[in-house]
Amino acid sequence: MNESSWGASPGAGPWGPAPDHGAAPAPHGAASPAAAGHSYDGGAVARTRPLPVVPDAGRHEDDDRDHRGPRDDPNHRDDRGATRLSGPLFRDEKPQEPMATPFPGPPGHDGSTDPQKPHPTEPEKPKKKSAGRNLRAAIGVGVGLGVVILASLFVYKPVFIGVIAVAVVVGLWELTARLAERKDIQVPLIPLAVGGTAMVVAGYVRGAGGAWAAMALTALAVLVWRMTGKPENYLRDVTAGVFTAFYVPFLATFVALMLAADADGPQRVLTFLLLTVVSDTGAYAVGWRFGKHKLAPRISPGKTREGLVGAVLFAMVAGALCMEFLIKGGAWWQGLLLGLAVAASATLGDLGESMIKRDLGIKDMGTLLPGHGGIMDRLDSLLPTAPVVWLLFVIFVGTG
Repeated sequence: MNESSWGASPGAGPWGPAPDHGAAPAPHGAASPAAAGHSYDGGAVARTRPLPVVPDAGRHEDDDRDHRGPRDDPNHRDDRGATRLSGPLFRDEKPQEPMATPFPGPPGHDGSTDPQKPHPTEPEKPKKKSAGRNLRAAIGVGVGLGVVILASLFVYKPVFIGVIAVAVVVGLWELTARLAERKDIQVPLIPLAVGGTAMVVAGYVRGAGGAWAAMALTALAVLVWRMTGKPENYLRDVTAGVFTAFYVPFLATFVALMLAADADGPQRVLTFLLLTVVSDTGAYAVGWRFGKHKLAPRISPGKTREGLVGAVLFAMVAGALCMEFLIKGGAWWQGLLLGLAVAASATLGDLGESMIKRDLGIKDMGTLLPGHGGIMDRLDSLLPTAPVVWLLFVIFVGTG
């Protein structure tokens, strides 16, 4: 061992030189004896293996004002190491993870260089409420159908009977096709189409008795026609066939019964159509704008109680006007009751077909009418409403 390491000097202790408090301070960046060792009450101890010195990460703002280093001032307290250390303070300590997001800046700023970029926590603007279908196509198709119906209704009544028969046959085709596709139910279309047309014509020519007779013969024809196939699922198929005959052509026959009135047959049909359309329109408009409480969520989630109220109000007002100005011998108060009944039957008819479509797992019965679906999607409210309106007309003003 040489003298430079263990040699004694005047005033030195038994293990090393005594600290000289009057010595000049060490240059900036050099380790002073006090920094290289530990201080005890008995004097400073010099270590043979000096600790590594962590270099300064940068200059302190005080260094720019005073060109002396932080160690040149014996009264200076440097706390920068607590924030500049990038590693752990102890061996068993995990290093800190970098922050995933910057510190929150001014409102509307997410810490990026673009001040126009919105803050990620800013709530999104509510989406505009959608009508749920192509309104232009729906309105165009509705207007076209209205022109055809009015022209045939007031020009020559037998032509309107042909319009009813065509609608019935197309509706039967849509329903039987969906039953076969989704449930493998084989309903014979030919006897239904022939029998359905016969029901409409018989109702117009022979009245209610003729319609009932045609309905019975159609049901019998379905039973016989199905006998030509396999016996498996015979009962299921003929039951569906009789239901189809009643649901589409028989209910449509009551429109022909209204048209058969000599005094105001076309006006009765027009009132029936107007009230049903107004009821559907009121339910759609009010429900779309104000609907919050579901009417039958398991059957038709889009229908609301507010929409039902709108249907009733619209139909009652339209009913009062129609009975007062269109129906011979009618009164406005009868129109209020008629409108209430139409709103109820139209809503139930719409829910009934929605139940059928849910059972079949489809949204629309067809695609023949853009914006509406199929013919059956337009007849859903009209079919169950027809016998209700016919019966109230008979009660209020007679058969005509």
